[in-house]
Amino acid sequence: MLKAYKFRLYPNVEQRIYLAKTFGCTRFVYNRMLAERIKSYEENKDLDIKAIKYPSPAQYKTEFEWLKEVDSLALANAQMNLGKAYNNFFRDKSIGFPKFKKKTNTNSYTTNNQNGTVYIENKHIKVPKLKSMIKIKQHREFNGLIKSCTISQVPSGKYYISILVDAENIQLPKTDSKIGVDLGIKEFAITSNGEFFHNPKYLKKSAKRLAKLQKDLSRKQKGSNNRKKAKIKVA
Repeated sequence: MLKAYKFRLYPNVEQRIYLAKTFGCTRFVYNRMLAERIKSYEENKDLDIKAIKYPSPAQYKTEFEWLKEVDSLALANAQMNLGKAYNNFFRDKSIGFPKFKKKTNTNSYTTNNQNGTVYIENKHIKVPKLKSMIKIKQHREFNGLIKSCTISQVPSGKYYISILVDAENIQLPKTDSKIGVDLGIKEFAITSNGEFFHNPKYLKKSAKRLAKLQKDLSRKQKGSNNRKKAKIKVA
């Protein structure tokens, strides 16, 4: 199950400059790709849109080297968001054609957690590409694996982060210790540090209980209420 948590961010001056760059670069990539798609569509109206190949953010970095200064995952998500909006339009024209993003007082970008690149520690959060950690006001604890996060700046100038968490996959604290586990029959498991885990023998216990219930059922008179109740217990 995926759950979203929103927290306030308090970036310093250096971090605000980086976030502003990332907001601008993702907006640039989105608009550039949209212009490319419009041009390709006008030139290839008879082709299936799925057959048309479009440039990727990586290809733009050759011409616009300043794109290398920001998170590549943020740029990839801008491309993915445009792709969804573009495909949705051709599936249902009532949705409307994607519009160019304007420079406004509301900015945002989305990035992903790849191999622990996003994590919270000591009231600060680490995000990809940014070397320093941003101060976060985490007013609510959560358990699970961080999948992605969206950093935004609202018209008031405040910064927020929405964190998408997979609550079914719990992220355990990192540790350098190692342990061996030996599975057995008499004991369910024995660890290398001497811990024993007894075999609960659930199957054996369940089989005994089922046999007892079936024996009780056989003793009940057919068609009686007691026999019906016994059948329910066996089932």
